[in-house]
Amino acid sequence: MPSFDIVSEVDAQEIDNALNQAHKELATRFDFKGSVAEILSEKDKIILTAEDASRLRGLREIVIGKLSKRGVDLRNVEQVEPAISPLGHARQELKIQQGLEGDKAKEIIHAIKAQNFKVQSQLQERQIRVTGKKRDDLQAVIQFVRGRDLGVATSFKNFRD
Repeated sequence: MPSFDIVSEVDAQEIDNALNQAHKELATRFDFKGSVAEILSEKDKIILTAEDASRLRGLREIVIGKLSKRGVDLRNVEQVEPAISPLGHARQELKIQQGLEGDKAKEIIHAIKAQNFKVQSQLQERQIRVTGKKRDDLQAVIQFVRGRDLGVATSFKNFRD
């Protein structure tokens, strides 16, 4: 029985490349000379620290610009509200979403079922497995999901006949 998976993944290598480019630009920018600004990368988040809110805003623009130029879908980058200390130091986290979360996955499954496609869809390990008897039904589901703005980047993999 033909099937495919709907996933929401961000390429970790592209994020690493974008952060390396952002580090290089940070080292050469005149407005950041002599300031304490850092870009730290952890597993599923990027931590930005700067001296004040305006430098943090500039740092965030650099990182977001580099991520978008590298082809990282910004719908999977959640910008947490910046934390500004009384001394003026500013810090912000950018969370990288990998996989479909419970509510988003349920929303996609309900949208597919509401269209009365002749397929079954189920959540498996942060991805949605869609199975059907005909390839045409599966391709119609792919076109339907691509045509809707679901708030996360979706891609399709493991198309099996």
